[in-house]
Amino acid sequence: MKTMEKPFLTDVKQLRAQARQNIEKGALTKAYEGDVKQTIDILQTVLATEIVCVLRYTMNAVVASGLSSQSVKEEFDEHAKEEQEHARRVAERINQLGGDPNFNPEGLASRAASQYTVGANLIEMIKENLIAERIACDHYQELIRFFGDKDPTTRVMMESILINEEEHADDMHDLLVAHEGKPMLPN
Repeated sequence: MKTMEKPFLTDVKQLRAQARQNIEKGALTKAYEGDVKQTIDILQTVLATEIVCVLRYTMNAVVASGLSSQSVKEEFDEHAKEEQEHARRVAERINQLGGDPNFNPEGLASRAASQYTVGANLIEMIKENLIAERIACDHYQELIRFFGDKDPTTRVMMESILINEEEHADDMHDLLVAHEGKPMLPN
């Protein structure tokens, strides 16, 4: 007994007709299953988190001092640049969804998931950055599950950012171990 399979794609003529409808919505088609306003609100939080990370890493790169600080400063600088790239990607997605990315510094700390904490010394800076990366990893994993198949574009963007955040956490963990002179930290 042969079962009828669902066609892979909609009829091409129908796709073309649908593409002409509601062109003012840009990339958002009727296939988008997410809640646009909620997605924009969530991404505003992600944007604020990334901006706070840029600021913290930049501050740490400027003020870190000590005999073995140069390589750590370079790592902080590299992370600041990568966090800035994340912020840009998130802002572009907000714009694509029809929102206005919120770069206003007023209220930035309250919108972010991570904190802007200044460490008193090199080890404290590394620890605070590791904590911030762990917050981002947990938060972004939750968002990836939330977006799921409802918004695959935002999900894939968040997945690629998460990969980088996990690398940052690993880098901070390695620096902490090296600068504290202790064996690997427990998981």
